[in-house]
Amino acid sequence: MIVATTFALLCLASAALAWIDLRRGIIPDWLNLAIASLGVARMAMLGGWTAACIASLEGLVIGATVWLFRRLYFAVRQYQGLGLGDVKLLAASGIWIGVTGVPMQLLIAAVTALAAAGAMQLAGQTVTRQTSLPFGPFLALGLIITLALQQGGWID
Repeated sequence: MIVATTFALLCLASAALAWIDLRRGIIPDWLNLAIASLGVARMAMLGGWTAACIASLEGLVIGATVWLFRRLYFAVRQYQGLGLGDVKLLAASGIWIGVTGVPMQLLIAAVTALAAAGAMQLAGQTVTRQTSLPFGPFLALGLIITLALQQGGWID
């Protein structure tokens, strides 16, 4: 019951996140905090406080690593390729899926974002490397699919 309820709440939060990011181009901090808090609560209920602390640390490590990549990208390109909301979402995602799940999340997010860009091009919109496409909805989708795959035993 805990797994199904928290998964449903994550799906609702992810849908709200996608809607807001697509409409306003931002991911609100309160929504990232809600996703992270729900993940910590889920881990505490399923595995105890030790598991919740370990999951929180994984989220912090992922967030710090992605933030460093974001800084490095800016130093090289002089262009912000990833917003801070996306970094915070990846940190919150780490609480849910762990370090081992993040590569799958990023793969799913990248492939679906590329598919969306392709669909935009096919629909007649000009898509260039300067075209801005909010990445949050794709990260949220990647989180949900990765978590479902983990729960189904398809991936670790």
